[in-house]
Formats: sequence, structure tokens, C-alpha cells
Amino acid sequence: MSTIYIMIAIALYLGVLIILGARFAKSNNTVEDYYLGGRKLGPYVAAMSAEASDMSSWLLMGLPGVAYLTGMCDAFWTALGLGIGTYLNWLLEAKRLRYYTEIVDADTVPDFFEKRFRDKSHLLMGISAVVIVVFFVPYTASGFAACGKLFASLFDMNYVVAMLISAIIIIAYTAMGGFMAASTTDFVQSIVMTVALIAVVCFGVSQCGGVHEVTSFAGSLDGYISAFATNDYATGASQPYGFLTIISTMAWGLGYFGMPHILLRFMAIENPDKIRLSRRVATVWVFIAMGVAIFIGIMARAMAHYGVIGELADSERAVIVISQKLAEFGVVPALLAGVILAGILACTMSTCDSQLLAASSSISENILHEVLGVKMDEKKNILMARITLVVIAIFAVFVARNPESNVFNIVSFAWAGFGGAFGPVMIMAIFWRRTNKYGAIAGMIGGGVTVFVWHYLLKPLGGVLGIYELLPAFIVGLLLCVIVSLLTPEPEKDILDEFDKALEMSKK
Repeated sequence: MSTIYIMIAIALYLGVLIILGARFAKSNNTVEDYYLGGRKLGPYVAAMSAEASDMSSWLLMGLPGVAYLTGMCDAFWTALGLGIGTYLNWLLEAKRLRYYTEIVDADTVPDFFEKRFRDKSHLLMGISAVVIVVFFVPYTASGFAACGKLFASLFDMNYVVAMLISAIIIIAYTAMGGFMAASTTDFVQSIVMTVALIAVVCFGVSQCGGVHEVTSFAGSLDGYISAFATNDYATGASQPYGFLTIISTMAWGLGYFGMPHILLRFMAIENPDKIRLSRRVATVWVFIAMGVAIFIGIMARAMAHYGVIGELADSERAVIVISQKLAEFGVVPALLAGVILAGILACTMSTCDSQLLAASSSISENILHEVLGVKMDEKKNILMARITLVVIAIFAVFVARNPESNVFNIVSFAWAGFGGAFGPVMIMAIFWRRTNKYGAIAGMIGGGVTVFVWHYLLKPLGGVLGIYELLPAFIVGLLLCVIVSLLTPEPEKDILDEFDKALEMSKK
């Protein structure tokens, strides 16, 4: 019976998303409306949709899963890096990028790079678009996979069928409503995610006998709640967490500077003067949400110890298992469990919709329209954007067909890809007027290639080379951008004047 109430809660939630998609479909009259919402994003929606689209299923599945297996250390330094990255991204990039993209009339990140550097060859735009598609397809696939795992485990469904149903819902409201539908649903989803986090903690703590019981058990495990050691789940022994590993883990925060789906929120903000408010809201929510997610992983380990739940074969299912346990206590708890599970869907969908939009814009707007020169009127442009979105989603579904895929690992690699390829170039583009297109191209290619080389060839060697690939990729991209720019001609006067104008506007 509890399963029925869970289904009701999830169905209501999904119904709201479809309604929002249909509502905003009527307001998409131009491509700019579809991809940027006409630059009319309010401060709260901008803040919460940016962070909801960032967190993905990683918040309620990946992060608690890591904490469950190894304790506080790894998850803590990752969360700290991401929290600092969130704050710095809003502080340094948001306002300047908002003004700069309006000055050059750019609707997408690749479009901004091309117009910022006056790259008439379209090479920079083409490379940018390819980077987005290459890394967003597996990123989106990880989201589809997370939804499939959720429905398959809850309702004893075939994984592929469950994953397809989830993908169809995400595609439907995103294709209909575009950017404003994605952003508004992300705002709603951030609220659902918050409720889910609070509900899981309250229930889990009460079942363990209080916060003291949770912390006492965690403290009894060797290195489990240390900031400088991790706990080996298999052996129970602690492993040291060195300085280099800490720096490598905190490097997650560098990824924010190159995330297209977050940068689009900055570009779409209606009133740049409200960015300070958005920054505060976003930063506070991120730190609290990640802190609670880590505690949930630690709490789940205690719940397993006290016999409230069984030992988890898949640590990323901690929140799902706790929700199923909650549903056994009656109608209201079952409905609340449905809200919690909807929170997992919220995490996943809020990222998938944004990624699909960014990837589809790269193909339909940047590659087809700009690089290949295909000309269409506004209605056909929007239709092509929707068709492209569906095609990309189909590729992501194909990638997600394997139920054994690991959410955390896929997200980690894609995050490094964007941070390494786009992060250094974006920072240089808006902060260093001497940057030119040659430096941007070198930095983008160098950072992106380093991610692959480090992840697949160097990282497996271990030792110093075992660090997270984002850190060396970011450094390589930054150095190449600076060095190549200095070795090649200075940008034209009109480009420098444009930079100075954006700088002045951002200081107001």
C-alpha cells in the first residue's frame, strides 16, 4: 500500500513539471527566448536554478554514497571546494559575463567566445560546441541512469523501461518550455530537494535514537569523521588523506568557471544589480545542502549498524533505502517518502534539462546556424532547437542503457572536462583584455585534451599522478591561453574597447 502513496506523490510532482513546460511553451517566440528566456530571470530563480542544475543526482546519491563508504573526509573537502567555487563564480564571473554577453549579443557560451574574440573562421565556436556535446551526453546519461535506478528499485521495474520513462518526461517539459521552463522547474526542484534533505535527516536521526548516537557510532570507526583520513569500508582501517589529495579534491571548485548550464543563468539574469542577492542565496544553500548530504551518508552507516536498515550493497541508494523504510510507518510518512524520492528526481532532472538545452543550442544554434551557415526563420529555428534536443537525448538514453553505471564517476569526469576546457578561457576572456582567439583556442584544446590524457593514461599510474584530472587540465589550459596570447598579435582596438566597456558596466 505504501508504494501506491509514493507513486501518487511522485506522479503529482511530475505532473507539475509537465504543466510548467506547457505554460512556458507559449512565450518562446525567438531563439533567445528559448535558450535564455529573454534575459528575464529573477534573482531567486537565477540562484536556485543555477545550483539545482549544478547539484544533479550527485547531491542525494553520489555525495551520501561517498560519505557512507569512506566517512567525512573525502566528501568534506569536495564539498568545501564546491562551496568556495560557487561563491567565487558568482562573485567574479556572473555580473561581468551578464553585461559582456549583452554587449556582443551572445545567446550561448560558444557564441560568446566567437564574438568576444571576433573569430570569423568559426573555429572557436565549433570547438566549443563539440566540447559541450562530448561532455554533456554522458553527463545527461548519468542523470537518466539515476532516474532509471530509482524507479527500477522502487517499483520492481525493468531498468531500461524505467530509465526511458524518466527521460521522456524530462525531454517533454524541456523541449516545450525551453530555458524558462527549465529554470522555473529547477527552482521548484530546489525546494523539493531541500524538503527531502530535511525529512531524511529527521527520520534517520529519530530512528537511531538521536544525533548523539549517530556521532558516537561514527566516532568509533577508525578515521571515519576525520578531516585527514578516510575509512576503508571493507577492512575498517583508516587511510591517510594527504595535502596533495586535499588540493586535488578541492579542485572540484574550479569546474564552476566553465559550466555552460550555470554560465547561461548568469547570461539570463534580468537585473544585474540583484546578482549580489543571488550570490548570497546560492552560496548559503549550497553549503547547507552539501553538509546535510554528507551527514545523511554518515547517518545511513549508523542506521545500518543499529539495524534500522540493512547494509547497503550500493551506497548511492542510501536515501532511497531510508525513504522506503519511512514509508512503512503509515499514509503520511509514505507520502513524505514520495516527496523525498521526488527530491532525487529533482536533483537529476534539474541538471538533465539544463544540459539538454546547452547541448542542443551548441548543435542547432552554433554548428548548424553559425558554422555551417544554415539559415532559417525564428519558428523553424525553435523547431530545429527542439528536434536537436530530442536527438541528443536519444544518444544520452543509449549511453545510459547500462544499469551498472556509476553516477559519481561519470559526473566527476564530465565536470573535469568543462572545467578544464572552458574554465581558464572564460576567466581570461572576461578579465584579461590581452587574451586573443589564438590563446583561447589553445587553452580550450589543451585543457580538454589534458582531461582525457590524465584520466586514462596518467592517473592509473597512481602516486602524484593520481590527482583529480581537473587540476592539471585547468593549469594547462590557463598557461596555454596566456602564453599563446602573448606570442601572437594583440587583439584589435574594437575588441579592446568592447572589453573596457564591459568592465566599466560591471563596476556600476
